[in-house]
Amino acid sequence: MARHGKTYNAVKKKVSVEKQYSLEEAVQFVKNNPTAKFDETLEVALRMGVDPTKSDQAIRSTVALPHGTGKDVRVIVFASGAAAEAARTAGAVEAGFEDLLAKVTGGWMDFDIVISTPDAMKEVRKLGKVLGPRGLMPNPKTGTVTDDTATAVKQFKAGRVEFRMDKNGNIMVPFGKRSFSAQALMENFHAVYEAVLAAKPASSKGIYIKRCTVSSTMGPGLHIGLKEAAAV
Repeated sequence: MARHGKTYNAVKKKVSVEKQYSLEEAVQFVKNNPTAKFDETLEVALRMGVDPTKSDQAIRSTVALPHGTGKDVRVIVFASGAAAEAARTAGAVEAGFEDLLAKVTGGWMDFDIVISTPDAMKEVRKLGKVLGPRGLMPNPKTGTVTDDTATAVKQFKAGRVEFRMDKNGNIMVPFGKRSFSAQALMENFHAVYEAVLAAKPASSKGIYIKRCTVSSTMGPGLHIGLKEAAAV
């Protein structure tokens, strides 16, 4: 069982496990109660009411955060020729085909987003065991399989983030840094929440989102009232 430090325990004592916080309360709490010396990332965790074992109820999409993520997003692109050059010009840390495939196969993983042109996907799919478990496999649904590599690179570096439901029915999405203004964090949060609502599978029945929790990288979670979370 993991043990937490004195700072975490001191902050957790201030959190009521029975209370449903407003988004503004939760954001201000995290901003006023740092649990690390670095600029922590705020994350929203959603407990979904769909069946994660059914493929037709899978949830996966992207959202453009209006104020970005606050981090330098490292993007690589599997492409050849002009598409690879355009990706490099747009800010990709690596862009190529055979050499890049060999590099990733060899264990190099210093990147956050993987983009591929459609014609490169036949070979990129062979990296499934490497990219799949990390949620990095390119997918047309998330805009990471495209011929317009430059636009895709620019969007992800500007603050577009991908989200997907895990095997336990949870979705976790970062929505900014503790150093962001409260207003910026709230606007980013609402962009995420609306994107998850928009990604609702047609086969989903009953309660779609069961629980919403906001936390920082090293901090305890604060439960958000679902009506409050949905309010813009």
